Amino acid sequence: MGKTTGFLEFERLEQEHEPAAQRKTHFREFITPLNPKEAKQQAARCMDCGTPFCTFSCPLHNIAPDFNDLVYKEDWEAAYEVLSSTNSFPEFTSRVCPALCENGCVLNYTSKPMGVKSVERAIITHAWNQGWVKPQIPAQLNGKSVAVIGSGPSGLACAQQLARKGYSVTVFEKNSKAGGLLRFGIPDFKLDKTVIERRISQMEAEGVQFRYNTYIGTGGAPKGIWSDAEKHVDPAELLRDFDAVVLAIGSEEPRDLLVKGRKGAGVHFAMEYLPRQNKINDEVPVKEEINAKNKKVLIIGGGDTGSDCLGTAVRQGAAEILQIDLGPRPSAEYDKMKVWPLWPRILRTSTSHEEGGERDWAIMTKEFIRNKKGELKGIKAVRLNWSTDPVTKRPKFEEIPGSEFEIEVDLAILAMGFLHPNQGVLEAFGVEADPRGNARAQYEGVNSFSTNVPKVFAAGDCRRGQSLVVWALAEGRRCAEAVDRYLSA
Repeated sequence: MGKTTGFLEFERLEQEHEPAAQRKTHFREFITPLNPKEAKQQAARCMDCGTPFCTFSCPLHNIAPDFNDLVYKEDWEAAYEVLSSTNSFPEFTSRVCPALCENGCVLNYTSKPMGVKSVERAIITHAWNQGWVKPQIPAQLNGKSVAVIGSGPSGLACAQQLARKGYSVTVFEKNSKAGGLLRFGIPDFKLDKTVIERRISQMEAEGVQFRYNTYIGTGGAPKGIWSDAEKHVDPAELLRDFDAVVLAIGSEEPRDLLVKGRKGAGVHFAMEYLPRQNKINDEVPVKEEINAKNKKVLIIGGGDTGSDCLGTAVRQGAAEILQIDLGPRPSAEYDKMKVWPLWPRILRTSTSHEEGGERDWAIMTKEFIRNKKGELKGIKAVRLNWSTDPVTKRPKFEEIPGSEFEIEVDLAILAMGFLHPNQGVLEAFGVEADPRGNARAQYEGVNSFSTNVPKVFAAGDCRRGQSLVVWALAEGRRCAEAVDRYLSA
């Protein structure tokens, strides 16, 4: 414990944000990390609890009390070593993770939580600036090879761990660059893509090979899944040439809205919209640009993806933006005695929400309205009444009679979440799916991450369903351990 009375002396210190009026004029990152002095003060608030709920709340089990103590003592290199011992890419999580650790912080029970996420970012920023983040090249290779399909956070974490253990690792990616949703889904203003590039360079120095624009299986990605693939590889070839194969293909199949008027121009999945802007920012030509400039934009879906679409539409110059959600408006407060240290479902306002647009809840879209030319002009919707089923105790809704209304819309973006991984890839390998369509593989136990197909493993969202970056990293690292056990037996 760095400073015994630190949690009594210091208030939580937030990272500085560029004012909304300025940041919405560009796609650059706008959050300034804490400087070393500020991070030391923040770290002093950590109470070094006997039961560190922050560590248990984090899927990676980051040892926050230890690296907080080291930051307070200004031993930054040791703090970086502790942080990187559990987290493959702290620069990713310290930007886009919702900070489950902070919700579990004991300080959060009666006050404001310790700023674990901001200290984490300060540590990794300092480590890169000091040149401490270097390739960890194994002393020798062990003669065994692993194919990792997908270069999202789970695939990258798995590939990195295996390469450092001496395996020859090849990552196959259907898109033109690595990163998965980190690259093509998350906007640049939340995660600058140079942050990904330097990690890819490090991994290449460690021996990881990347094969881009390569789709595994026949046919191609279904509608709604972004793909730059120019060539195909038969799964049989991978099973023949590699000692193990890891499926880390994410959960990319989007949830559709199959109502009247759905087909036609003006209605797009979020993952048809967001990647285009990221490519434009990267000065890569795109076909059929989707731009919200001067348009009335409707975002259907109230989660993080919808928030990212909102921030993007704001920067493109939308005339109006409305984000709607099927569910009821969450409460802004919650009873910590009933919920802590678990993650609460409350109303959350992102930095994108601060920049513009409106939100509304308990709305169901019934129809997309089109003119005689087939152009999108609006939607027909109805308001919902939510209640709890007395038998199942589950939430249910009913349409409110007479509440039908219309909304003028020029551009509609579907951000209603994702159903499951691309079924074509699972079927190409013969991998069994669970009832939700995810690759069937257990998280723990002797055969963890193993599928029904010998030497084929599954990790990340394609195994657990759509989730957080921090969960993807945890799964990738643990899957690497499972592959190592399998090939070392």
